[in-house]
Amino acid sequence: MNLLLVEDDDELAESLISRFREVGYRTEHVSDGHLALIAALERDFGVLIIDRMLPGMDGLSLVKELRRRARTTPAIYLTTMSGIDDRVQGLEAGGDDYLVKPFEFVELLARIRAITRRSESAQGSKLVAGTLEMDLVQRSVRREGELIELVPQEFKLLEYLMRNKNRAVTRKMLLEKVWDIHFDPHTNVVESHVSRLRARLNDRFAVDLIQTVRGVGYRLLADR
Repeated sequence: MNLLLVEDDDELAESLISRFREVGYRTEHVSDGHLALIAALERDFGVLIIDRMLPGMDGLSLVKELRRRARTTPAIYLTTMSGIDDRVQGLEAGGDDYLVKPFEFVELLARIRAITRRSESAQGSKLVAGTLEMDLVQRSVRREGELIELVPQEFKLLEYLMRNKNRAVTRKMLLEKVWDIHFDPHTNVVESHVSRLRARLNDRFAVDLIQTVRGVGYRLLADR
């Protein structure tokens, strides 16, 4: 699992990175809130470990901004701010856990494992691909937190693309998995639905998330 450690105490960060390596966790370390935001938006992490008092952007604002952009990566605050109000603010901002310094590494490790189990359980009802989040229970789709209205077949098409994010899928695969058609009907049903879905997803957004792969099919881009 990849961790993002957002901590401006380099000595503590080095110690944690070493301990995480011993238990098999890969750790990326940044000491600035703005750099942490960029990293968390561009790359996938299993858990974010965030100090509240940071240069550039404080930990509270960092988590708020990630949640505003529909990033659901679990976040644990690791901070000296120990008051009840501090804890409440952190959790209400979108944090998932709160551990006060000084702390024992074994407790941090236990909290990471617990939060990972909860996250994996919850992910059974949600799909995330970059800035897109799909709730399979509520049957809703959001891009950067904004609700996108889809008709049932568009929802099913997007679900398949999200489950195969960053991979090219062929027209034949879409016909079989989305429409349950196991022969070529010689119609443009795939092309027309992809076109309408693309228009809905990209309305008010500059980046086209659905890429046409010439001679193959389509790919949903989820790098950001």
